[in-house]
Order: sequence, then structure tokens, then C-alpha cells
Amino acid sequence: MEEKKTSAAERAVETKTTKTTKRKPAVKKTTAGTRKKSSGPSKAPAKQQDTVFISDADQYVFGQGTHYEIYKKLGAHPCKQNGKKGVFFAVWAPNAQSVQVVGSFNGWHIDTHPMEKIGEGGIYTAFIPGVSEGDLYKYYIITPSGEGIYKADPYANQAELRPSSASIVCDITKLKWTDDKWLSERAQKNLFQSPIAIYECHIGSWMKHPDGTEDGFYNYREFADRICEYLTEMQYTHVELMGIAEHPFDGSWGYQVTGYYAPTARYGTPEDFAYMVNKLHNKGIGVILDWVPAHFPRDAFGLAEFDGTCLYEHPDKRLGEHPDWGTKIFNFGKNEVKNFLIANALFWINEFHVDGLRVDAVASMLYLDYGRQGGQWVANKYGGNENLEAIEFFKHLNSVVHGLGKGIMTIAEESTAWPKVTTAPEDGGLGFTFKWNMGWMHDFCDYMKLDPYFRKNNHHKMTFAMSYNCSEKYIMPLSHDEVVHLKCSMVNKMPGYTIDKYANLRAGYTFMFGHSGKKLLFMGQEFAQEREWSEARELDWFLLGEKLNAGMKDFVAELLKLYRKNPCLYELDDSWDGFEWINPNDADRSTYSFIRKSADGKNNLLFVLNMTPMKREEYYVGVPKKGKYKLVLNSDEERFGGLGHELPAELKAIKMECDKKDYAIKFDLPPYGAVVYKF
Repeated sequence: MEEKKTSAAERAVETKTTKTTKRKPAVKKTTAGTRKKSSGPSKAPAKQQDTVFISDADQYVFGQGTHYEIYKKLGAHPCKQNGKKGVFFAVWAPNAQSVQVVGSFNGWHIDTHPMEKIGEGGIYTAFIPGVSEGDLYKYYIITPSGEGIYKADPYANQAELRPSSASIVCDITKLKWTDDKWLSERAQKNLFQSPIAIYECHIGSWMKHPDGTEDGFYNYREFADRICEYLTEMQYTHVELMGIAEHPFDGSWGYQVTGYYAPTARYGTPEDFAYMVNKLHNKGIGVILDWVPAHFPRDAFGLAEFDGTCLYEHPDKRLGEHPDWGTKIFNFGKNEVKNFLIANALFWINEFHVDGLRVDAVASMLYLDYGRQGGQWVANKYGGNENLEAIEFFKHLNSVVHGLGKGIMTIAEESTAWPKVTTAPEDGGLGFTFKWNMGWMHDFCDYMKLDPYFRKNNHHKMTFAMSYNCSEKYIMPLSHDEVVHLKCSMVNKMPGYTIDKYANLRAGYTFMFGHSGKKLLFMGQEFAQEREWSEARELDWFLLGEKLNAGMKDFVAELLKLYRKNPCLYELDDSWDGFEWINPNDADRSTYSFIRKSADGKNNLLFVLNMTPMKREEYYVGVPKKGKYKLVLNSDEERFGGLGHELPAELKAIKMECDKKDYAIKFDLPPYGAVVYKF
């Protein structure tokens, strides 16, 4: 199940409402997160575009839900009108009595800059001369009941650093990029036949800035410089960033969004964010963003009851509010709302060059009764619990995103057995590129935390995922959700003494990297972070001074190197042509053996794993053919923190029947040992 972190304090903030007031909002211009400037994407010399306007055609297509660049019209856009420089403002508020633009440029007066309603669709516009980039603003809306409320701009590209909440005039049209080579190669890439090893990362807690500030946040630019070096050393292919879209509460980890079109100000400006993406691309690292179309918070300045009515959320609380998370749910039956979200997905891809979106909480969108008791939900028109409007939304979203070309991925965090998540919409599917294999993750964690004595009775937990592997295109996630809320860190899930815990985890990671499916590890897991993750502190980097932790980091780097070097580990992920069990049934000894096979039949890998502390002397493993088998990985090497059991660098297959094969190899399998041979 997808999880969100909420607290009583957060709910108190989110449930407040704004009543009639002429009081100036508490806003201030911030400069946080701008410590360092360096080369990369930057803005060209200021040259404002000609007048922005919204035509009848714009309004019509927006009303149909298919204006995929509506963010270029709605929001705040520096431009010129009649030779005067200023900003064009546009907001969708169809039920408002009136809308005013208020901001730092007019002393926050609510009667200085009225907006004009330009059509029946409910869009209000205003051109205000003299307004420029960096100015703060909000919309002052008179609701149908006559109340006055201040709202941030849903389409703003920049916002104030929390707890302030004003939007900031920003022009992202002049960002310069130097990642043409990356984008060109991406367009030619077959993702399913490529290595994908994802480092899930929360910028604010990956590493704290040593400057002693309260938050200790690195600027996007500074973070880019450090993360590029680290990911290149480790050989990850992608970074998945949590909490990039603007959000008010740190403890939500970015999963309760108020600024869908704005990179969070915690780490700098949109220009800084573009620098980071550009640099990652130039270092050969893809960028995936967590994206949250499932729900949004109740904060008074945000989307909730935006024009005094349930504009973005469904008006029926059984459809428009999530009881577990205390959040609002988007009304997927309203074209303008779907347009807001689909255009937002395209915004991040087109304007900031991101390579993929991991879509949060998909199951909560697909099921009308998700997290609800009887009487708390409404069946669809056929009497079922499927959210037909959300299904249509996903098909629309994925069709449009994949229409941009190859190499861009959408990833579903979907925790049930919903069919055809990664099947094309024209074939009856939802159209995602990949799906997180949550079933494998749960089974893996349940098995690995068991005392070895009990593992033989749970042997199937490690083999079951292959029985349904061909049904979807999977990513195997060990994400942040598995190391919070008293679940323990990955290493402290493991049984036994300290040295056993680390040996267990090395074996577990080897099983993961050998198993079919793309890979994802949350930050800190690569060096066996011992404490649970907290967004309030940095990772325990000091642990790299310890032999076991440094060894774990080196071991994961070795796994990543092995993964990227050998096509057999990624080019046939969703087919039995790429995987073969040698012995999946050795429950009494809790061992597993399997082969990963390449498309051309060359350089295959044999994995043998011992999930107990017992050394298996003269252990026989069936192999498919005669010849030599070269050792390429031994998890028990001392450099990885192991006991140092040595294995032959090369074995010659002997003629004998074993594991229903005509040949076999023999060696001593170390306790908690993971061994990989190439043939």
C-alpha cells in the first residue's frame, strides 16, 4: 500500500480556511537556496515575448481537456503589450464573482488590478505593466458566497519558501540547455532492453550543507555537483527525486503538492533546477520525478475550494476526499482538471527535460473503495469499485506522454493485481512503461527478515514473483516506504549478529540484481544505513568509516557494475527466454540457483545463493552445458565485509546428472553466500 506521512500538525494547517479579509497576506521575498552559481542552463539576456493572449480556440481546447500547453497561457507570463513591459496573468476560476491580482507591486491592495472574465469557460486575465520577474503575487477571489480568499497561482513556475506561500513571477522560456546529445540518444533507446538502476533520493536529507543554517539544504546546483560524482562512481543509470513540486510541509516528503508547476524553493530557483537536470544528463544519468496526481492538501492558499467551490476536487466527499490521508482527490471527470494534470506531466518533460515520472499512489486512484469502509464510497455506473474516470485519465496521460517519443517513461506505483498496467491503451491496458513490483518487494522483505531456521517453510516467497513476471514490465523497488514507520532499515531487518545482518543483506541484494526486472534502491541502502530514514537529517555518511558499511557500498557498486556490463541481466526482463531456474525447490537447505540468459546466448550468468549461516561444502549445481565457468562475484570476500571464504576463479563442468541437467559444477558455498559464475 502506498503510504503518506502526515501529522496532527499538518492536518491542522491543511484544514484551515480563509475568510473575508483585506489584511495583507504574510509574505516575504526570500533568497534561500541561492548560495552558488555556476555554468549550465541559464537565462538569455532579457527579451520579453510579445503579448500573451488566450484565444477562443485556447478556451475551447482547454474545455475539452486537450490543451497540452495550457501552462503557456494560464499563470503569469512576462511579455510586452503596446510596447510596455509587464506580466500577463490568467487563472481559471469559473465560479468566482470576481478576481483581483494582488502582490508586492501593488502593496497587496485588493482593488487595484481587477481581472477580466473573457469567456464562458471561466478564465480571468489581466495584463499589468511594470510587473517583472521576482515580484510576488496571489489571486484575491470573491467566492459565490461573497467571501474573499487569497490563492496562490496553480500554474506558477516559482513559489516562496515555506511557510510563506505567495507565487513568484518567473520566466522559464529562456533557459539554455546543453543536453542535446542525451536527448538524441534517449529518443533512440529501447527502455525494455536497457539497464535501468534507479537511485531514489530526497535532496533535503541526502546530505546537509555544512554552512550551519537551520535547514541545511543544498542548492540544486550544489547537489548536482555532488550527486553526479556519487552516482557515476556507483554506476546508477537514473536518479529518482522525491518532493520536487512545491509543497508546504517537509514531513509530507513532497507527496502533498500545492505547486504542481514549480520546483520547490527549498533548493533554489527553476533556473537552478534546470542546471541540475542538465548536469545529470551530461554525466549520463537520467532524471525521474515523483509525480502526485492522486490527491492534494487542504491548505487554504492551494487548490482546495479554489474559487469558493470544489473546482479541482470532486464535490461529493465520498469521491473527493481521502479519509486516511486527510487530502482532497482530483475530479477526474472534469476536463479542465484532467488538462491541468496531463499538461503538468508534459511540462516537466518538455520544459525541464525530465526522463520519466513515477506516478504515486496509482491504486488509490483506480479503486473507488481504496482506504474506505462501507458507506464511504460510491460505486461506478456498473456497480463496481473501479474508478472509470481515473482509468480513462491514465490511458489519456500515457498515450500523450508516449506520443512524445521513445525513451520517456511513466512508472506506476500500483500495489494490487490490477491487470495490464503496462499494456498499451489500444490493447486494453493503462499504458504505463513500468510498474513497481510491490508483490516481490513484500515477499522479499518478509523472507529476508526471517530467522534462517524458518526460511525453509517460506521458500516460495522468493520464487513466487517469477510466476507472474511476464504479466507486466516491472521495476523491483526497495524504496523509502520500506525504511520508515518502525519497519527498520534494510540491514536491521536482517536476522542474526551484526556480521550476519550484513552478509544477509549482501545475499539479498544479489538475489535482487539477479532477478528479472529493473532495479531501484533508496538512498542509504547502498551502504547499509542502520537507522530508519528521516527527512529531518542527512544520511549517516559517517558509517562509511566502518568496514562493514564501506564493504556494503563497494559490494553494491560491484553489483551495479555487473548489472550494466552484462546484457543478460536486463535485455530479456519480461520473458522466460531471459531467466531459468536451476533449482528453485531446495527449501531444506534454503538455497536458490538460477541462470540469467542473454539474447545471443553468450555471457550468461549463473547465480547461487545460500540463505543460511551453514557452509555448504562440496555443493553441486546443475549447469546447462560443458565448458568453463568463471567466477565474477563472491559476496563473502573480505573487501565486502565477508569472512573471506575463497572460491576457485574458474570451474570446469563435470559430466553428471544434477538438477535435471547433464552437467554440474562443484564448490564450497559460503554461509550467507551469493556466488555468480559467467559462462
